[in-house]
Amino acid sequence: MKIAMIGCGAAGSCFAGYLRKGGADITLVDMYKAHMDKVAKDGLEFIIYPNTHYHLDGFKTAYSADNIGIMDIVIFVTKATQLDKAVESAMPCIGPDTVVVSLINGLGNDDILLKHFPANRILCGSGALGTELREPGCCVSTEVKGTLVHFGALENGPVTDKAGAHLAEVFTKGGCLAEFNRDDRPNIWKKVIINCTVNTVCAVLRLKIIEVAEDPNGMELFRGVVREACAIATAKGVPFDAVEFENTHLKNFIDNMGDYYPSMAQDMLINHRQTEIDVLNGKLSEYGRQFGIPTPVNDLLTVMVKAIQANYDKQYLK
Repeated sequence: MKIAMIGCGAAGSCFAGYLRKGGADITLVDMYKAHMDKVAKDGLEFIIYPNTHYHLDGFKTAYSADNIGIMDIVIFVTKATQLDKAVESAMPCIGPDTVVVSLINGLGNDDILLKHFPANRILCGSGALGTELREPGCCVSTEVKGTLVHFGALENGPVTDKAGAHLAEVFTKGGCLAEFNRDDRPNIWKKVIINCTVNTVCAVLRLKIIEVAEDPNGMELFRGVVREACAIATAKGVPFDAVEFENTHLKNFIDNMGDYYPSMAQDMLINHRQTEIDVLNGKLSEYGRQFGIPTPVNDLLTVMVKAIQANYDKQYLK
């Protein structure tokens, strides 16, 4: 099956690396010209943290989807705030039977895809990976134990089932254990809760994950986000117990990914980019108001991140 990866920053490049390693026929689409040119000319240097190296050839690359042909599967790994425009720009490669996939952090990506496509052609999922685009042509994946990619169909049928089975097969062959589930909401919410916890707190405190976890006040911020997020997920019909979540999923993430600045921290501390706060902690605050669930920790973190990203050029530098 022909696959296009729309958005080949850190996460998209790592997902593409696993897929290509598993034998996928894949085209990378991104406006980052230096990265696309480097991969087209020399291949992709794919590193599994800390020091397992793969050199992968055979990618097709493009700066847009205009002339790459109709794909069987189109995977979106842009920022959540860019998804609507990314879908519009990808339409030249999407046919009547193409399955579209979101592997994007945050909440609400399914609603955006439903504006453009029927539910029986949509897969949504998440990856339990830390990712970094070290330089053009070189990406780094930091793995946790167990299944690394989960996804499911908004509406199961022969088209989505075939695409989901193919993706699970090639991801797993590429060393990225993947599962295609009929109801993937628990996995999507688990990833959202982890992202809202480690991404945002690390970004605000300017610390790696393990450095936050080793500080009692930092760990209390982690717990506060988990507590509020689990209450909201439960209200949305996906029950989680906050204490169990902390002792299992969060502990596993800290143990395996501790020496890492998560993506929002990279966006704020290194690249001075706008973040995905509105579809992470901001969306939890929105749901909290909807269900009458207090979210003081997520409320505060949301306004702090928005204030910081609105004033990068004014911040104190040593």
